[in-house]
Amino acid sequence: MTRGPSHHGYGDPAGGYAPVTGEPDAPGVGAVLGWLDGKPLPCAELDRRLAALRTGPRSTALPAPGTAEDRQLTRWVAQVVLTEELCAAEAAARGLAADGAPPVRLDQRAAVELGSIAAAAYEGSAAVRAVYGAVTADVTVSPAEVAAYRESTARPPAGPVWRLRTPDGEFDAEPGTLPADLAGALGSAVPGQTVTAGPWTATLLARREPAPDPGPGSPGPEGALLDAARRLAFVRWLDHARAHRLRLVPGLEHPGDPAQPDNHHRH
Repeated sequence: MTRGPSHHGYGDPAGGYAPVTGEPDAPGVGAVLGWLDGKPLPCAELDRRLAALRTGPRSTALPAPGTAEDRQLTRWVAQVVLTEELCAAEAAARGLAADGAPPVRLDQRAAVELGSIAAAAYEGSAAVRAVYGAVTADVTVSPAEVAAYRESTARPPAGPVWRLRTPDGEFDAEPGTLPADLAGALGSAVPGQTVTAGPWTATLLARREPAPDPGPGSPGPEGALLDAARRLAFVRWLDHARAHRLRLVPGLEHPGDPAQPDNHHRH
């Protein structure tokens, strides 16, 4: 497990699980982690991971035992384990190869789009990555979606940038952001020349022209849009599978579940 719970809401929306009713138990101490497809899952892996965290090099950064934040950490780790178990069962049912692959590291955008629990499971479990590949294999991005993205992110052409030195220090500026008289004087200056226009004095250090238009054939947004669409499709599949195949024990609810007593969202 490479990612920890985020400070606000533990990274994932609440819901998607069918909790077991009854009085809450202390998380991580029972014999059952939850039920997958009606079969009980032992708590051994959860207990092992919590013990590794509490005796590991970052143990001093963990919340104090017995506090609400400590119980939330236990819930978060439990959901990572449950996600891995669910995907391991799905990979086996689909006949997917899911053994031996080393952990991976997601970039920040991918981790945010997946949510902290799914991201941690994806990074640490080859089964999760195999199922991700299988359930998102047919995801596509239409030309209309690409065109809409280009239109919504279009920016006016960039202009030149001047590197200037003034009595207040060095900085970059576009000519249009400078006083008109100073911009006019600098426009005919050569690098290293100092000009004065009214109350302003500046030395032109360098001119940087805008990057050329990449033009046709250059990499477009299609790859990034497809990656985002695949992550969205996987999260939707995972939420549906959790809701229909997993049952939770009291005390190991999703950390973002508003019904559990330790879910206090603070800013």
